[in-house]
Amino acid sequence: MAKLTQKAKDLIDGKNFANVATLMPDGSPQISTTWVDRDGDKVIINTTEGRVKTRNIKHDPRIAISVFKNDDPYDAVFIRGKVLEIKKEGAEEHIDKLAHKYIGMNYREHGDRVMFIIDPEHIFATKG
Repeated sequence: MAKLTQKAKDLIDGKNFANVATLMPDGSPQISTTWVDRDGDKVIINTTEGRVKTRNIKHDPRIAISVFKNDDPYDAVFIRGKVLEIKKEGAEEHIDKLAHKYIGMNYREHGDRVMFIIDPEHIFATKG
């Protein structure tokens, strides 16, 4: 596991979006924009059970994430790693935490939430 740099932590902790790439069963890439969080050096993505990225991760745990500063998208960090766990416990509370960070209120549609607990393996940053 690679440790997150301070820049990576700052970008993840800020109100910045992430692009998440997973692999389809045929090996082609799939990408989506999402909210992002971390617990220490683990990156956390919260999604729902039925999303394409969830199905892809169950097939292949490899993942790539870019987190970019909203007011300067050239200021970014790129993380490649593996999803160690797809966790349901605490996912509903976690999406509310993320919603407060990004939109200032609880999330409206909870559904069948899951969290990807990601182990970063490679980290690259732009702009210092």
